[in-house]
Amino acid sequence: MENNEKKDAKFKTVQVNGKPIYEKKSKSSSGFGKTVLIPFVSGALGCVVIIGTCFGVPSIKNKLIGTSSNNPISINTDNTTKSEGYVQQVNLSNFSDTAVYAANKILPSIVGINIEYTVNVPSFFGKTGTSSATASGSGIIISEDGYILTNNHVVSSSSSESNSYYQISEATKITVKLFNDETEYVATIVGQDEQTDLAVIKIDKSGLTKAEFADSDSVKVGEFAMAVGNPVNMTSTVTTGIVSAVNRTISDSDGKTYKCIQTDAAINSGNSGGALVNSEGKVIGINTLKLSGTGIEGIGFAIPINSTTDVTSQLIQYSKVKRPFIGISGIDLDDETAKRYNLVIGIYVKSVEDFSAAEKGGLKAGDVIIEVEGKSIKTMDELNEIKNSHQIGDNLKIKINRDGNEKELTITLGEQP
Repeated sequence: MENNEKKDAKFKTVQVNGKPIYEKKSKSSSGFGKTVLIPFVSGALGCVVIIGTCFGVPSIKNKLIGTSSNNPISINTDNTTKSEGYVQQVNLSNFSDTAVYAANKILPSIVGINIEYTVNVPSFFGKTGTSSATASGSGIIISEDGYILTNNHVVSSSSSESNSYYQISEATKITVKLFNDETEYVATIVGQDEQTDLAVIKIDKSGLTKAEFADSDSVKVGEFAMAVGNPVNMTSTVTTGIVSAVNRTISDSDGKTYKCIQTDAAINSGNSGGALVNSEGKVIGINTLKLSGTGIEGIGFAIPINSTTDVTSQLIQYSKVKRPFIGISGIDLDDETAKRYNLVIGIYVKSVEDFSAAEKGGLKAGDVIIEVEGKSIKTMDELNEIKNSHQIGDNLKIKINRDGNEKELTITLGEQP
């Protein structure tokens, strides 16, 4: 019995009806820690570890608390991009590096252009006085031996710049400034094209840095864009933005229509003729127009560079652009106009030029052109679009309505005089 009591010392013995009953000892403070406190603390620590792990995994974190536009965007320093349904990580230093690279790439290929004009102003005594005027623009070096592409309106005065009180002459002197070169180089006009608003000038210098062209047909809305030029005589100025739209049809103050790249990169007076480039510093367009006025901000336009290559080569080779020519003036006939004059929908031929392709092909004033190359047309713009897709010497099949009868003619396209 003594041995049993020693063995079971952790129990106390109670006699009941003469029989020993064993009862557990009362718990001490150390027993409470082992049985309650330690398990509680361990469980709490385990929860902390699990929650911390979950918040360390972005996809789990977002499922737990979601994402908010007010939360700061994290910076991904390893240049990787994730797309798991949450805000993508962006390395802001990459944008800066892109702009620096593009600027360094294109700036040596951009020039500032200064133009001098003569202004004739009549005096009160019946004599005409003369004074000089200046303007500025930009240009893109397209060859190492001095050929420069710019806008025609940069080097050529237009009728809109003159009025009944004064007349502005064609440019009397054109000078060019190169990047990081204070020398003024005299330039000559090689060729001009009013329809596309393009011109080529040349300076007597070699070893120039030729600009690289990108494929402007591949330009996408939202991609990086940098405008480079000579705004208000601030040479070698760059501004950045994005491509806002492509194939945007716009008309200038003279009524000429262009298909352009739209951008929100700042374009100001003097930027005309400069370059719009992509993230690689390659030219995607020629800065040409901008919208201005109350409530208008950041709407500029550039002529896609792909549309300039044929024009540029012709200006260098022929000093002009050779275009196919029909030789008519016409009036668009819509439903209402056609009914009013008892005609059919199409293009009413108002006049036919002497010795033109139209006259040789049998077109006459009063005819209504209703089809060209099997395609129904209603406007002169549609006719010109089809015509401009062909070459000089090509044949066009034209269907007309003459005095209520339909007739087919074949016209051989001539050269626009």
